[in-house]
Amino acid sequence: MGPLPKRKYPKARQGDRRSHLGLPLPALDNCPQCHSPKLAHHVCPTCGSYGGREAIAIKAPKAKKTK
Repeated sequence: MGPLPKRKYPKARQGDRRSHLGLPLPALDNCPQCHSPKLAHHVCPTCGSYGGREAIAIKAPKAKKTK
């Protein structure tokens, strides 16, 4: 049988033990067309451009009806 801890590991130190398990934040670039943040090598979700051209057509949000 391998070595075992002599005492219970405190729950307060659980974060120290798992400090290397955190996920890194994705790297964001600015869109050259609309200057909003977007993922690198992806189509801009705001304006739909990629590589200086329109890759997808973005639908405009529906206008709210007023009474």
